[in-house]
Amino acid sequence: MKIKTLTTILQKMAPLAYAEDFDNVGLLTGNTETEVTGVLFCHDALESVIDEAISTQCNVVVCFHPILFSGLKKITGKNYVERAVIKAIRNDVAIYAVHTALDNHRNGVNKIFADALGLQNTKILVPKEGFIRKLVTYTVADNHLQLRNALFAAGAGNIGNYENCSFNSNGLGTYQGNEYSNPEIGERGEFMEANEVKIEVTFEKHLEGTILKALFENHIYEEVAYEVYTLNNLHQNIGLGMIGELPEALPETVFLQHVKTTMKTGGIRHSALLGKEIKKVAVLGGAGSFAIKNAIAAGADAYLTADLKYHQFYEAEGKLLLADIGHYESERYTAQYMADFLKANSNGLTILVSTVDTNPVKYF
Repeated sequence: MKIKTLTTILQKMAPLAYAEDFDNVGLLTGNTETEVTGVLFCHDALESVIDEAISTQCNVVVCFHPILFSGLKKITGKNYVERAVIKAIRNDVAIYAVHTALDNHRNGVNKIFADALGLQNTKILVPKEGFIRKLVTYTVADNHLQLRNALFAAGAGNIGNYENCSFNSNGLGTYQGNEYSNPEIGERGEFMEANEVKIEVTFEKHLEGTILKALFENHIYEEVAYEVYTLNNLHQNIGLGMIGELPEALPETVFLQHVKTTMKTGGIRHSALLGKEIKKVAVLGGAGSFAIKNAIAAGADAYLTADLKYHQFYEAEGKLLLADIGHYESERYTAQYMADFLKANSNGLTILVSTVDTNPVKYF
């Protein structure tokens, strides 16, 4: 398998289009034409992890956090980022990062987090905005089904738990071709009226190229009339964080002990206890202070995340239990999830999970 084939599989797990604009995901070092000898999954692609990849004959490291996040003007080995990149390039080790592409996936980081805690009836906490587009096009009845089915096959018409969704309406279309036209119906220069079907379908924005290709290849008109809109609708199956319910309500201290044991954290910083049981829980792996208000609005009894500052604990406002369980800890099962996904979607590859502890935070 070449690296370009591997990245195609990884994008089924975490489409790069799902990543936040500030992020740096995908292939960070390496050549897509290189044959894969083995894949090592990790949380952070530090120099010690690159050493592990070399010793285990894995020439691809798939990391959660991108080791290259912001631009480098020099690569001299003066810090941990530069040293890791230099070692990877010298030893032909490719580095691929997923980060927020997997954060935003319905089955990604936050579903892993929620599943570990045993949450049920889960849904996205902060649905992604500006990700849904609508295609509107017009064709004659004889072309209607072929065109619509081709758009469905290209990925259009998926709404939540439903697929092949569209709206179709009949109307009267008019056109008149000039001397250079070659109309499928009628003659050039002839004013035409045709009974047409208007087809409306939504799609995820990263599929636009594929959708338009299907449109042009399956439409019978010489000139295809179509419109593409960006919708304000939230995407309920793409976004950050997750909220769900425990099988049974737990006292706050019992709940915190459950979190501490399950997520294997050395300590939990939390807001004032409220003296009520915890049933509805919101989670967001990594730095999640921005979603405190979302958790409150969703009616969460507790919100688990990481990297909270002193004053942000006040934002709990006595409405929920706010807990910082540690950045690494909130994402700790991600590497194993990625490895399991690749194992289920490939054959014959050496697939390993790093044994290096890359958590920079230690507890006394």
